[in-house]
Amino acid sequence: MAPAELDRERVEPMQESRWFARTVQKQVCANYLLFLPPGYGDDRSRRWPLILFLHGAGERGSDLSLVKRHGLPKLLDERPGDFPFIVVSPQCPDGEVWDVDVLLALLDEVCETHAVDRDRIYVTGLSMGGMGTFALALAAPERFAAAAPVCGWGNPLQVRPEHARVPFWVFHGELDDKVPAALSAQMVAALQAVGAPVRYTVYPGVGHDAWTPTYANAELYQWFLAHRRSGEPAAGPV
Repeated sequence: MAPAELDRERVEPMQESRWFARTVQKQVCANYLLFLPPGYGDDRSRRWPLILFLHGAGERGSDLSLVKRHGLPKLLDERPGDFPFIVVSPQCPDGEVWDVDVLLALLDEVCETHAVDRDRIYVTGLSMGGMGTFALALAAPERFAAAAPVCGWGNPLQVRPEHARVPFWVFHGELDDKVPAALSAQMVAALQAVGAPVRYTVYPGVGHDAWTPTYANAELYQWFLAHRRSGEPAAGPV
């Protein structure tokens, strides 16, 4: 090869910006608690609202009884009453955080195998589960009718105009020294900036345990039932 040809083929050393996209598949699995409301199955044409509950970091592992320590699973274990929701409470493995792909696959599984009203699916969680609630609602806003993160956090830079379709009710303890309330306030401000309907409750004098008053509050569940994925107010019997 002539020297002139070598000169033409010489590449100057540099870093180029490039982008690629590829679809990948992975197997996912999860342990979870499933609560079916009283009367489930009596009317095979009836579809039920569903709450996906995400626990905190202390309940990770492979022992599902840990998931009943706090929040909605604890409440259902102690006094299920006539709670009118299907409730799905997965367990995050040790050393991991909530995986959006796993949670969406679990929702698909439950929706395919149970009488779920897909226009009334809600997500809530506490602490690490509050983070998971923000992450899941931002990753798949088209899937949820409403979201209620409790003492959680998120990335305000991930909030986009399409998230305005999801109503949020955010809860935090004023004196939380594990997850500062300022982190919830940042997410509230970012959501409000894109036009999302947001309620924000700060419990005066309360530390990290914002979940006990939140999940004991019947108004939360009434608020869930007042919202549908379509954005139209819920109508008719639950």
